[in-house]
Amino acid sequence: MRIVIRLSLLCALLLGLSTPALAADGDTVSLRAILVSASREPGKTDRSLSAYESTLRRILRFESFQQLGSGRARVAKPGEGKINLGQGHQLTVSTEASQGDRVRVQLEWTGGGHSLMRTGLVLRPGVPAVLGGPSRNDHEVYAVIVIAE
Repeated sequence: MRIVIRLSLLCALLLGLSTPALAADGDTVSLRAILVSASREPGKTDRSLSAYESTLRRILRFESFQQLGSGRARVAKPGEGKINLGQGHQLTVSTEASQGDRVRVQLEWTGGGHSLMRTGLVLRPGVPAVLGGPSRNDHEVYAVIVIAE
């Protein structure tokens, strides 16, 4: 009988220790960001962007899109994190406490050591947000797709 009681206490203790870890996981958000080159020149869009092509066309009004880099981060709510996008671009993310599945974020997009954009968004899981950015050259601009996962 003592063994059963001790095993029950051990199980309860282990469950009690794992509960805060599960609760803490609910207080974070996983973010994915994709650095894109948007071109006015007709051409093929990168296959990796096919799920976002209609959104990119609608928002940016360009003809073709190429992925230049991407990154992910898990950020506490509230909290801060960074997503390295490649090619010298980075997103600094600040999250606020939020309710339900939406998360309010403040983003700073930097590239080449300069701040390119600061904005606030409310993200829903799986729904991409698109940030139009600076010119890359005469016929292309940078853009970033941000997705809460």
